[in-house]
Amino acid sequence: MPRKAKKNLEIPPLGLDLLDEELLQDEETFLDELDGGWEGESVPHVLPLIPIRDSVYFPGMIFPLTLGRDCSVRAVEVAQEGRPRMVALITQRDLQVEDPQPDDLYEMGIAAEVMQFTRIPDGMVRVLLEAGPRVQVRRYLQTDPYMRIEVESLPQPGEPPTPHVEALTRTVTAQFERLVTEAKGIPPEALVNVLSVEEPGRLADTIIPYLALRVEQKQSLLETLSVEERLEKLATVLNEESAILEIQKDIRSRVEKEMGDHQREFFLREQLKAIQSELGEADDRASELAEYRQKIVAAKMPEEIETRALKELDRFEKTPLVSPEAGVLRNYLDLMVAMPWSTLTDDRLDIAEAERILDEDHYGLPKVKERILEFLAVRKLAGEKLKAPILCFVGPPGVGKTSLGRSVARALGRKFARLSLGGVRDEAEIRGHRRTYVGAMPGRILQAIRQAGSRNPVIVLDELDKLGNDFRGDPSSALLEALDPEQNKEFSDHYLEVPFDLSQALFIATANLLDTIPPALRDRLEVIPFSGYIEAEKLAIAQTHLLPRQRESHGLTDENFTLDEAALRSLIREYTREAGVRSLHREIGSLCRKAARKLASDETQVVAVQAETLEGLLGKPRFDWGKMEETDEVGAATGLVYTEAGGDTVTIEVLPTRGEGKLTLTGQLGEVMRESAQTAWTFVRSRLETLGIAEDADKGKDIHVHVPAGAVPKDGPSAGVTMAVALASAISGRAVRCDVAMTGEITLRGKVLPVGGIKEKVLAAHRSGVRTVLLPAENEADLDDLPADVRAELTFVFLRHADDALKVALRE
Repeated sequence: MPRKAKKNLEIPPLGLDLLDEELLQDEETFLDELDGGWEGESVPHVLPLIPIRDSVYFPGMIFPLTLGRDCSVRAVEVAQEGRPRMVALITQRDLQVEDPQPDDLYEMGIAAEVMQFTRIPDGMVRVLLEAGPRVQVRRYLQTDPYMRIEVESLPQPGEPPTPHVEALTRTVTAQFERLVTEAKGIPPEALVNVLSVEEPGRLADTIIPYLALRVEQKQSLLETLSVEERLEKLATVLNEESAILEIQKDIRSRVEKEMGDHQREFFLREQLKAIQSELGEADDRASELAEYRQKIVAAKMPEEIETRALKELDRFEKTPLVSPEAGVLRNYLDLMVAMPWSTLTDDRLDIAEAERILDEDHYGLPKVKERILEFLAVRKLAGEKLKAPILCFVGPPGVGKTSLGRSVARALGRKFARLSLGGVRDEAEIRGHRRTYVGAMPGRILQAIRQAGSRNPVIVLDELDKLGNDFRGDPSSALLEALDPEQNKEFSDHYLEVPFDLSQALFIATANLLDTIPPALRDRLEVIPFSGYIEAEKLAIAQTHLLPRQRESHGLTDENFTLDEAALRSLIREYTREAGVRSLHREIGSLCRKAARKLASDETQVVAVQAETLEGLLGKPRFDWGKMEETDEVGAATGLVYTEAGGDTVTIEVLPTRGEGKLTLTGQLGEVMRESAQTAWTFVRSRLETLGIAEDADKGKDIHVHVPAGAVPKDGPSAGVTMAVALASAISGRAVRCDVAMTGEITLRGKVLPVGGIKEKVLAAHRSGVRTVLLPAENEADLDDLPADVRAELTFVFLRHADDALKVALRE
C-alpha cells in the first residue's frame, strides 16, 4: 500500500528537557554539538528542500520536526548522506496545498543542519535541526522525487551597532520583558535566552519565534535583512502585542468574573438541589409545577392566554426558588389560574321572584326596581346578545344606593363585589401596576372579579363622584374602558397583561352628585336618580328593616323591647334631619343599647319606648325647623327648599328701616340667590301701584333680607317667588298667610320658572302643617310622584306670574 503524504508537524523552540528521548540517546555527543552551535560552515550552493507548512524558522533556532510527506523524507535522507548534512527550509504560501510546487513557496528561507535523524512507525521521520543563515532561492534544480534548489547564503552582517540600533535593542528587550511578565504563553526561560544575546540582529531572530504571529508577519521579518529595519518592525509588533495583551487581560478578567459567578451559582444550585432532595422538597417543586399546569388547563382560558400562562410557567420552572423573580412569577400564575376565565353564573330570569326579592330588601324606590326588572325581561328574551348596562344611582347619602346593588345581585342570582372609589387618586388602583415594580398587584376591578369567582358578577363602584387625580394619573379616565360596553370586552390590566372580558359584568356606580363626574365618564352611565325618603317611607323602613335588625344585633326581641309608631315619628322629625335613614338607624341602635342595659341590670323585664319617654332616653330634641309659623306676619314668607337631607321649610324675613334705599342680604347666600333677591326687589318696586302703595314708599328706606339659618350656606334661584312676597309684604304692610308655602324662580317681568326637588319640598310643607302650596305651573307634572294621601290633604296653586302669588299669599 503506498504511503500517504502527511504534513510536516512543526514543534516550536523548546528547552532540552522537552525534546524526544530517542533524539537524546547520545546525550554527551548531542550536548557537545549543541554547545558548539552554528560553527559557520559554508552553506553549499545546492541543497535539498523541505517545504514547511504554517511556520517560519529563524537563524539560531534548534527545533525538532516530524516529516511525513515523501518529498520531505527523501530530502532529509539525501542530506544525511552528504557533508555537511544540510537542508533548506522554505515556508509554503498556502498551508492547504498538499503537494507544493515552486510557485507555492516563498523565495527566502533558512539553511539548517540535521543534528539527529530517527525513523518512527508508519514511515515517518523525526529530525532535530539547527537553523543556519538565511538563504535566497536562485532556481529550482528538480522537484521530483524531492526538491533540490540552488541558493545564495545571506549571512548576518557584523557591523558595530549605531546609537539608533542600540536604542531599538533596549526598547525591544524591555517590551519583550514586559510581555513575558504579563503573558502566560511565553515560558520564563525565554527571557533568559533573550537577555544572553548581545548582537542586535540575533536578538531580533531570537525573540520572533516566541511571538504568536501569523506566517505572513514572520516571513516578512525573516525577509528583512537590515537589522535596524527589522528591529523597528519588531518594536511595532511588540507594541501591538502589548495592546492586544491588555485587551485580552480585560476580557479574561470579565469572563473569569462572569464564569466565577456562574460557577458559584451553579454549585449553589446543585447544593440546594441536594438539600431539597434530602428534605423532600424537590418533589414539592415538581408537584407544584404539575399542579399549576393542571390548574391552567382546568381554567379553560382562551387559547392565546393559555399559551401565555404556560410560557410564564416555563419561566417559573427555570427560575431558582431563592430568586426574587420566582415570587413575582408565582403571584402572577396564582392570579392567572384564579381568574374566572370561563365561569358564569346563571341569571335568575323569574321576573316575579326578582320583584319579590327587591321589595323584600328595599321599601319604595319604584323607578330603580322597574329598571332592574326591565333588564331581566330583555335578558330573558335576548339572551347573551344583551350587553350589560352601566347603571349609576345618584342621590343623597343613606338612601340605600349601595345596599340596593347587593339586592340586585341577589335578585339576579349573581355574585356580588364592591369597590370603594372614594379618595382613590392613583390610576394603577384601577388598571393595576406593571410587574416590573416591587409590590405590584392587579387593579381593583380584576381583584373584584377574582373575589367574586365569576365573569358576570354585579360590581358596585361606590362613591364614583369622589375619585381624585394627581401626578399618579386620573383614575376616572382609567374607568372609561371598563365602563364602556363597546370596549370592555377586552379590558386590559397592566399587571395581567392579557385582555379580560368584562362585558358580562353588571356595573352599578353610586354617587351623591353628578357634577364632579367627568363628562366623558358620565356619558357612559345610565343615571337613575334617587330622591330622599318621605316621612311615611322612613317610618315603613324603620318598622320593616331597621328596628328588627337592631333588635337582633343587640340581643333583644319584640317581646322585651317595643318602639311605637309615635316614638318613631318623633325620632324622624325631632332627632334626625336627613334624606336617608342612616341617622335614624343609629338612633334606634342607641335606644336598643339603653334597653339592653336596663334588661341586663334586671331593672325591668320589658322596655317600651313611647314618644313621651324619648327625651328621657335621648335628651332634648335636636331639630325643630320645618314648623309652620303660628300667626300671619308682615315681611315673613314661608319658602320651600331642597337640601341633601331632603326638603324643608324656611321663613324669609324682610325688614325696612330708615336709610338710603340700600338692599342688604344676609344668611350666607350664594351669588345666584343674591341675584334672585335683587330681581325680586326690582319686580316689587315695579308693582307698587298695583299693590296700592305710594310710588315713593320705598324712598328713604333700607331693606334688609335675611334667610335662616345663618350658619348654613344657601344658593339657587328657587326662592325668588318667596322673596318677592316677603318684600311686597314689608313695603305694603300687608301680612303673609302663615299656612301658605311657596317655591319658584322669578324673572324681572315677574314670570315664574320651574325648579327642582318638588316632591321633597311638598312633603316638607305637608310635614310642617302647611295646607296651601304655591308651585310653578310647569312643575304640575311632578306631583305624580307624591303619595295620594299627601296630594289629597294639600291645596296647590300653580303660578305663571308672581302677581298670582301676591294675590294668594298676602292678606287684604
